[in-house]
Amino acid sequence: MSDLASGRASQEAPAAFRVLIVDDDPDMAGFLARLLVQQGMQADIAADGTAALDMIAALPPDLVLMDVQMPGPSGFDICRRLKSRESTALLPVVLVTALEDHDSRVRGIEAGADDFLSKPVRREELIARVQTLRRLHETRKELERRRLAAEVQRKEEIRKAFARYISPRLAERVLRESRGSEEVFRNLSNRAAVVALFADLRGFTRLSETVPVSSIVPMLNEFFTELTAAAHEHEGTVFSMAGDSLLVGFNVPVPQSDATGRAVATGRAMIQRFAPVAARWQAEHGLSTGIGVGIEAGEVVVGNVGAPSFMSYTIIGDPVNVAARLMQRAQPNEILVGPRASLSLHALLGGSTPLDRRSVSLKGKAEPVEVVSLRVSSS
Repeated sequence: MSDLASGRASQEAPAAFRVLIVDDDPDMAGFLARLLVQQGMQADIAADGTAALDMIAALPPDLVLMDVQMPGPSGFDICRRLKSRESTALLPVVLVTALEDHDSRVRGIEAGADDFLSKPVRREELIARVQTLRRLHETRKELERRRLAAEVQRKEEIRKAFARYISPRLAERVLRESRGSEEVFRNLSNRAAVVALFADLRGFTRLSETVPVSSIVPMLNEFFTELTAAAHEHEGTVFSMAGDSLLVGFNVPVPQSDATGRAVATGRAMIQRFAPVAARWQAEHGLSTGIGVGIEAGEVVVGNVGAPSFMSYTIIGDPVNVAARLMQRAQPNEILVGPRASLSLHALLGGSTPLDRRSVSLKGKAEPVEVVSLRVSSS
């Protein structure tokens, strides 16, 4: 297949959905390209990360499907570079990792990956995940076209941008207490003490392999709707959705003296709100699902990437990493609270409730850390 060898797998119309495959294995790249072309997409191929960056700079694709292990910069490195640049911060990136490699998954979350594929790559899972991001990508572009066409007022644009992350009530408070939009955005880049919460849908890989592709997006939307509602109910800030994971922060962008309590209450609400949905999915598809939650507190860097009309707001630091790793260790319907966040748990839970403490080993930590486990009834 000579077109594949030269880096282009198809010659679709300009409007075709374009996927850039980054893989140093030509056989694997060709296999992925053929599957995508069969779905009516256009597939380009880059043999390494450096070539991928050049191709993206010349003609940005609609999605990047990238292997983690490559000569030169790794998939994590390239993803981190793309997400750190204003021009490519919103470009969807799917990382291809080893089967059930949770450490790679956490590193991918830290790098800003939008989704993940496990090796060996299964045709159904590839199609499901790419189609999911394709539809989300097309929806986002359509919403942006409508926003520009409507020419809404500047303050309304800012309010809508905030509403992607925080509850409408909190967004109104931020705008009301700020003298101008420029001050709002300038003050959103700083260091702050936050409580980070990561929530993850368990069993999604099996779900994506079993459920028809046409049902995946509605099911994910239903999942994120319940989790986002729980976060907004307790005035948490939704920072990112990556695959089937959600990152929420508290005590940012406005101070919350009870941030840890809000985070724990949010985790419980997420599990309880999702329980009826999980029961219905099990009845309809025979699959058992649940939510794992990790929580940690500490100082992070708060950054606002983008422009006033379209923001990508994020938090970076050790508490975020610990929360992500605790999320991976949590069982379905379990909340694992890190050592710093757990300091105030005894008072929050009434002082008489015995805490289930345990030591766990986390990547990047020389010694095991003591965490608190909170089991949540889904009934």
